[in-house]
Amino acid sequence: MTEQALSYVDTHFSRFVEELKDLLRIPSISTDPDYAPEVRRAADWLAEHFRKLGFPKVEVFETEGHPIVYAEYMVDATRPTVLVYGHYDVQPPDPLELWTSPPFEPEIRDGNLYARGACDDKGQLFMHVKATEAYLKTAGTLPVNLKFLLEGEEESGSVHLAPFIEAHRELLAADVVVISDTAMFAPGVPSITYGLRGLAYVEVELTGPARDLHSGVYGGAVENPINVLARLIAGLHDEDHRITIPGFYDDVRPLTEEERRTFRELPFDEKAWMEEIGVSAVRTEKGYTILEAITARPTLDVNGIWGGYQARVPKPCCLRKPEPRSPCGWYPIRTRTTSSRKPAATSNRRRRPPASYALRRCTAAIPCWSIRAIRPCRRPPRPWPACSDAGPTSPARAAPSPSWPTSSGCWGSTACSWASG
Repeated sequence: MTEQALSYVDTHFSRFVEELKDLLRIPSISTDPDYAPEVRRAADWLAEHFRKLGFPKVEVFETEGHPIVYAEYMVDATRPTVLVYGHYDVQPPDPLELWTSPPFEPEIRDGNLYARGACDDKGQLFMHVKATEAYLKTAGTLPVNLKFLLEGEEESGSVHLAPFIEAHRELLAADVVVISDTAMFAPGVPSITYGLRGLAYVEVELTGPARDLHSGVYGGAVENPINVLARLIAGLHDEDHRITIPGFYDDVRPLTEEERRTFRELPFDEKAWMEEIGVSAVRTEKGYTILEAITARPTLDVNGIWGGYQARVPKPCCLRKPEPRSPCGWYPIRTRTTSSRKPAATSNRRRRPPASYALRRCTAAIPCWSIRAIRPCRRPPRPWPACSDAGPTSPARAAPSPSWPTSSGCWGSTACSWASG
């Protein structure tokens, strides 16, 4: 059965690629309400594709956001049931000038297919769809019972996925779940990803005096929020590059010797990896290799930081309260996430100046928190900005450039950062 299916794939490979191109041409950007009709079009395209393949049960479920596509092919109740998860939405392609070819006009160069969503995640989910077709067209059946769950909100936080799963537990029941949103380790190296680092989104805002102050008049006697934020960030790691937040590693499962041996056996070229990203030295947690550090250990990184006056021309007085211009960033941790754990607040207890802080959940499918640390002042806090995915995607989407005043003699009353890892 398998050999026949593989032969079918070889014979119809060109058609598979053209069909994938059709899917990639749909700009299903879930984070932008203006593209909601395109997200819907992608969902309908996939549902129709499943019907043409002969899936007896195909449904597009409505949510309060974008639709979820469900397809089912049950062979025999005695066989295992596999549930394949994927997402058909994509990230915005901005900035467009960094693209060699238009993001929604697929182009093959040097044997690679370039388009927004080609490898996150339309390419991966379509691979499973076409594998299913190969079995159905050659054997007339499947070796297992198969279910597909394809959402349209992964890039915007999967807000409605968890409620959908809770409401359809029986429908989605399976013996194993395959996440169709990962990658092969390298060409020619078949890979099964069995664990991923989680995400916690954290934004920290420090507010100092009641108004903006001139450093020539008040400097030296009043704490500068930018200086405070810099000290906070500098203290997040120790000399061994371990994260200093108390309790941060409590739920982290240590790597087993078998796992570390498997890492060593993978064809990972550290020198080539460093050359590819343009660094001459690396900094990992003490006792761990690069590969272990970037895949299996928790991290904490600042994805953006700003404060004070933002223009290139010096200004003798900074803005009273600059507004955060980015949503929360990425903060992956290899721990189980619980709503009772507030690591950033714990960090503030260790080293913040006299301040109050408020916590709120960010928009995401998992528990995460936003922390606002505010020096006492006479004005009420402003409402929080919306929080959503802000991760850069190479080559099309870049993170906001860090902006620090370089020659101004003043500092503002607010400094912000957003963290990831």
